[in-house]
Amino acid sequence: MYAVVRRYEGVTDPAEAGRQVNEAFLPLLRQVQGFVAYYWVDTGGGVMVSMSVFQDSAGAAESTDRAGEFVRDRLASLLPNPPQVTAGEVVAHS
Repeated sequence: MYAVVRRYEGVTDPAEAGRQVNEAFLPLLRQVQGFVAYYWVDTGGGVMVSMSVFQDSAGAAESTDRAGEFVRDRLASLLPNPPQVTAGEVVAHS
């Protein structure tokens, strides 16, 4: 399995960002081959973190592409700063 973590800082409206992610982005992400799980977390202070898990690196890479397009097309005013992206193979899980 592979995971991708994206950290967004300077989020202008966390509630609206969460609504749009839930209603519009999750359906797109579920279509990616190898989708396992997705989490969108409001950590407070204008910071939000997404975590996605896929069966292989190809799915993780496609999720990064789709997330970038979605933010650019739908969330640019809510997520004005580029995310810090960390990705890699899952080596332990429960």
